Amino acid sequence: MKKIIFALAVLISQFVAQAQIKTPQASPRAVLTQMVGLTEVEVNYSRPGAKGRPVFGNLVPFGKLWRTGANENTTISFSDDVIIDGKVLKKGKYALYTVPRIESWDIIFYTTTDNWGLPQEFNEANVALRTTVKEEALPKPVESLTINIAGLDTNFAFLEIFWENSFVALKFEVPTQKTAMASIDKVLAGPTANDYYSAANFLYQSNTDLAKSLVFVNKSLELSKDKPFWFLRLKSLIQAKQGDKSGAIETAKLSLEAAEEAKNQDYVKMNKDSIAEWSKK
Repeated sequence: MKKIIFALAVLISQFVAQAQIKTPQASPRAVLTQMVGLTEVEVNYSRPGAKGRPVFGNLVPFGKLWRTGANENTTISFSDDVIIDGKVLKKGKYALYTVPRIESWDIIFYTTTDNWGLPQEFNEANVALRTTVKEEALPKPVESLTINIAGLDTNFAFLEIFWENSFVALKFEVPTQKTAMASIDKVLAGPTANDYYSAANFLYQSNTDLAKSLVFVNKSLELSKDKPFWFLRLKSLIQAKQGDKSGAIETAKLSLEAAEEAKNQDYVKMNKDSIAEWSKK
């Protein structure tokens, strides 16, 4: 009887553990991803609804810090540094806090993003950037909080927040020209040592074209001042696979020396093992 009761208890506990009741959230989660020029911007937030309640000045008090949403932190991230109100906001992820007022809002980018709502203790040291924007009245009320990226240009866009009858927009500038020119300069300068190494490694691993793989790894070594031990290791493997055991041993010795200097024991062992193997007659 005890065994039966125990078995039933196990079955019930498993059922309870697996059963998950799904219900809609009162404030649904939303994720907005937008490319502005060459910069990716992502906003992650929950969207409370007015539901017949007066919002600003009541549900959201004027002059007090607001989490700009519901539930966990509303966050915004930038893949590049951006300019806001003449100040640099470093690339990264921020909690988005606001202080709504009748004629203006404070917009705050806060470095700590793991709070549920507002931080227990607000720390000014965590404020990456704070600015003020003008509040505008909407002609028609908006039921659910909405955050948007609009007014898209190659070099800038606007972070928009609107709910009930209030609307604010914050302009941010992105480094499109700088990023594009850096990309152009890099491509026109030709492949780097790492580019040649990656190409050589791909051809070696796929056993596609060992002759070309050797050409590429030699080019990577020509372009690198310090002759990295992993570059030399790859060259030795290519030589060995081509049947050039003596050449592979000489290159492996160079890789071994560089690995010992760098104190990389993994490559030290691999090179020693390969030298011993290739030295067998």
